Amino acid sequence: MRTMKTLAVSVLAAAALVLSGCGTSTSSVKPDDVNPEGEIKPHEISWLLSRPVDGGVITAMKQIAADYAKDHEGFELKFITTPDRPSYIQKLETLAAANKLPELFDIDATPFAAKLAKKGSMVDVEAMLKDMGLYDDYRTSALDYQRFDDGSLYMVPFESQVEVFFYNKALLAKAGVDIPKTLDDIPQMCAALNKAGITPITMDGQDMWPLERFMAYYPFRESGNDYIKKLKKGEAKLSDETGRKAVQWMADLGSSGCFQEGFSSTGYADAQALFTSGKAAIYNTGSWDLPTLGTEDLDASVRDQIDYFLLPVTDGGATTQNEYVAPSGIGMAVNTKGYDPLVRDFLKYALEQYPKVYGATGQVNPTTGDGTTLPSNATDLYQRVVDESDNVGDVTAMPWDTQLDSTSNTRLQQELVLLVQGDVSVDEFIDTMDGVIAENGPKAFAE
Repeated sequence: MRTMKTLAVSVLAAAALVLSGCGTSTSSVKPDDVNPEGEIKPHEISWLLSRPVDGGVITAMKQIAADYAKDHEGFELKFITTPDRPSYIQKLETLAAANKLPELFDIDATPFAAKLAKKGSMVDVEAMLKDMGLYDDYRTSALDYQRFDDGSLYMVPFESQVEVFFYNKALLAKAGVDIPKTLDDIPQMCAALNKAGITPITMDGQDMWPLERFMAYYPFRESGNDYIKKLKKGEAKLSDETGRKAVQWMADLGSSGCFQEGFSSTGYADAQALFTSGKAAIYNTGSWDLPTLGTEDLDASVRDQIDYFLLPVTDGGATTQNEYVAPSGIGMAVNTKGYDPLVRDFLKYALEQYPKVYGATGQVNPTTGDGTTLPSNATDLYQRVVDESDNVGDVTAMPWDTQLDSTSNTRLQQELVLLVQGDVSVDEFIDTMDGVIAENGPKAFAE
């Protein structure tokens, strides 16, 4: 990553944010006061975020902040990064409780975020983008991923990803199996791959959310997002037909040996390496991995065998092939405390410049104007996956880790590992999780 020799940006240690008290202003606006009056006076602002320090978002925003600072002497954007998501969430909630969140902060559309919005701590992003004349530039899927259940929008998207199943054509052919047409085909496919001595699906189990993605697939195919919206509030149960199908499917994935041995302790890099080394047949990940999977840097013996398929459907399901997980990443909230003419002016400048700068990093923009600049050594696969962003259907799957209350989500992630490993039965899993959600879900979403 290129180092910017400018006062426009700096990356601080996590503890510095707490010690400094965050932010530089005590003034506050109402959530819909998106264009505050007054003089634009350059000053330091901070962004608490949970993103890779060398990723496309931070790289683009550093450049944009440096350019803005050239014409606004005294302006500085500080990036306070905590890539580890659990640690970040803990810090976010601690600072929120102390009313010390900075001007900008990353957050998903979780129950906790909804309470912050209801409290009046977050600027109405839909109103802000419309006031800036930028709202219509955004992909519908990118904005919808950031919305709360009532349709309100309080987070700015900075990404547009599609999650697909990359697969090794040679390995599937060796096992004599085809691409699965339905979710119910996957356990049988896994059994055949195992019989041929091939690891079926490589899994980053250490981060826990990738396994939780699988748990969300069956309910989404059966009922869209309706089921999880009810489940998280205790208005539906895993013992219901849709829930039981999902739990049984997860158990079947485990009993069929779909994931590598020791998957629960396998990290991101090692999981990816199983696929890029030709040892695993399938890798369920997002377009963010294209720089690794879709360029000539990858060994030709594997590179030439990689293709992808979309999330398989279910018989008689409610969603279609082009409706699947298409996240726009963790969103950025704007604190009503400290939202002044300078913050508004910088955000307008940044969001206008962002598509061109971010697209140049080889990633897909959350907007539809500027395209993606592919690396010079990109393969045909890279372009085809990027093009999927323009074909995403009307409904996109909401990952359960952004929907459930934190207590239920943590327990679900733990119990899923036990279920897939065969350490708990389907009924035991259902009884445990229905009890946990019944106790915690309604409280999290109480008015």
